[in-house]
Amino acid sequence: MKFLPLQFFLGFFKKSPLEGGKRVFPFLFIILIGTKIFAQDYERADAIISMYPNTFENPEKLSKFIARDFASEKDKVRAIYTWIIQNIAYDPDEYKRFDYTFTNYRERNEKDEKLRAKIIQRTLQNGVAVCEGYAMLFEKLCELQGIKNYLVRGDIKSNFPDIGRPFKRIHMWNVATIDGKSYLFDATWGAGKYNGKFIAEPSYFYFETPPELFIKTHYPDMFEDAFLDEKLSKSQFSELPLIIEKNLLPKDIEFPTKGVLFEDEYFDAILFSVKNTNPEKIAYSYGTEIISVEEIERETNGIKFNVPLTIGAKTLLVYFDGKPALGYRIN
Repeated sequence: MKFLPLQFFLGFFKKSPLEGGKRVFPFLFIILIGTKIFAQDYERADAIISMYPNTFENPEKLSKFIARDFASEKDKVRAIYTWIIQNIAYDPDEYKRFDYTFTNYRERNEKDEKLRAKIIQRTLQNGVAVCEGYAMLFEKLCELQGIKNYLVRGDIKSNFPDIGRPFKRIHMWNVATIDGKSYLFDATWGAGKYNGKFIAEPSYFYFETPPELFIKTHYPDMFEDAFLDEKLSKSQFSELPLIIEKNLLPKDIEFPTKGVLFEDEYFDAILFSVKNTNPEKIAYSYGTEIISVEEIERETNGIKFNVPLTIGAKTLLVYFDGKPALGYRIN
């Protein structure tokens, strides 16, 4: 039976910040998550934000609305995140709007501040941005509300080519301190998906995301910004498979733990062992056809199953209950 190709499951088409004079365009897997995950009772805040204008002349004007309508730090940050994901569309052409070249560090610092202001202004007025626009606007609005926060640059793992490659600083997100505790935010990934055009799908999965889930797809330039007790190196992050199923953690993947599978290491099948999950149905795809796994060994705290090895295949995608769960490259 034929199914939609893998590209159907791909989300944002990202363009990297400037690095070594080049830009990179990785895909992001769509992570299908309900908007109430990890959220508190924010219905009032979300309803108020839905009545705000879609554009603003400057961040100060939007900030005045937020200061008028919200008192707590939590509600203010929720309002900031909500307005951004509801009103800003991802557009890779925005990278063409700004010149980020410089000849020395003094010039770079001067350009950085001017560029930041221009990006924020354009994001608010035109309603389009790339990751810098989302993150810098989030940062500025938090600053205007007196909420401690900062930008984080780092790498992302979003598609098969990301598995096993060297670390790259190709994305930007935020850390904000609310009532003395630091939280992770990515309004870019929370706004929707881009696959040739932007499709708005606001999500709160990337609002105060637990660090153990955030690390599956985001690795900061400085590891302390991951807020994890257990160290994960850049190379270890690179070697992980794509862990797409929202509740799975890297430690739940007992086998195969590496995201690159080598044909000569297997005879005729690949054994999978995954803890803390028990899907009713499992399937796999080496391309466009999705094939069901008939035999599943169910244990107290996990599952084991085999996927027949297809010689010459380049990628393997495993599905739990009809949704992409794990992705591997094959060499």
